[in-house]
Amino acid sequence: MAVVLVVDDDVDVNAVLTRLLTDAGFIVLSAPDGATALRIALDEQPDVVLTDLDMPGLNGLQLCQAIRDDPLLARMPMGSLSGSLRLRDPRVAEVRACGAWLKPFANAMVVSAVQKLLASGRHDHDDLSPCNTGPGSTGE
Repeated sequence: MAVVLVVDDDVDVNAVLTRLLTDAGFIVLSAPDGATALRIALDEQPDVVLTDLDMPGLNGLQLCQAIRDDPLLARMPMGSLSGSLRLRDPRVAEVRACGAWLKPFANAMVVSAVQKLLASGRHDHDDLSPCNTGPGSTGE
């Protein structure tokens, strides 16, 4: 089973995503902030990271950058769910996230996004363009 790390400081959103992805057959690890998520990512090496962007402390953009800067994590597929994104938001490309999806989200869209991230597998993120976008993504 694939392991997904869900990162969101909103307890309710974190719980909904955890339940949704668990029900879809994934093993879900969760973190309330970027610093905790980075420690979990280093320790557990999840298959995918799905993070909120707007969090106190180490925010989602900083988490994405820290993951890309770490040689053990750099190839990990990573996407974000956020209510503060705009269509083709340049911040997504700058941190080399694989995709970004807007909140509020449809449950099926989240599951589909995680499946697409998993399908992309671990890969290089050398260019400054999102590597895996889809319906609801800011990359469209």
